Amino acid sequence: MATWKTLLLQDSSSPLMEQLAFFHDHALLVLTIITILVGQLMVSLVFNKLVHRFLLEGQLIEVIWTILPAITLIFIALPSLRLIYILDETNNPLLTIKTIGHQWYWSYEYSDFQNLEFDSYMIPVNEMSPWNFRLLDVDNRIVIPFKTQIRMLVSAADVIHSWTIPSLGVKIDATPGRLNQTSFMSNRSGLLYGQCSEICGANHSFMPIVIESISPSFFIKWITKMTQL
Repeated sequence: MATWKTLLLQDSSSPLMEQLAFFHDHALLVLTIITILVGQLMVSLVFNKLVHRFLLEGQLIEVIWTILPAITLIFIALPSLRLIYILDETNNPLLTIKTIGHQWYWSYEYSDFQNLEFDSYMIPVNEMSPWNFRLLDVDNRIVIPFKTQIRMLVSAADVIHSWTIPSLGVKIDATPGRLNQTSFMSNRSGLLYGQCSEICGANHSFMPIVIESISPSFFIKWITKMTQL
């Protein structure tokens, strides 16, 4: 979870987020090299006193400064395209969860288990426990087994929302009348926090998402308990 001391990306909780972090570092390194090179050229142009009165053209340097940016774009584009295909792959999911965005809460359906359904509201400040996070905790969390491929079907009942979990590398729009799909896998246990990242209204930032990643054995016990209620 992001805190006030978090300056970089959150610790990844899925292989997808690991790849996104690697691509972020790769692109940042390329931008750093470009910035240093262009800065050095600009400084040298300002401070040197070299002149060439009869210089009319420089075909070699023009070819170089046309080819180098193209090669640089290739170094950025190829990993980006690879990452796009990785993010779009469903990878034979073992569990399907459907989420529906409402104002100002989320609804979840575990259709694989006798249509288990529940709503997830933000906990009001006056009802919070000392261990709850303000504006981030919910009354009903999503429970998933870690190291299990999850398929998330996302839609909305009123306006456009966006189901976003930064540490999983997942951000998908919830659009009324449309069913979008994403896939992810948590590689460790813990609590994963997110929010609606779409400008869907005055309180869109108060639609928190909390995922509780637990072991598959505890997940089976939780499902059994919930279906018996």
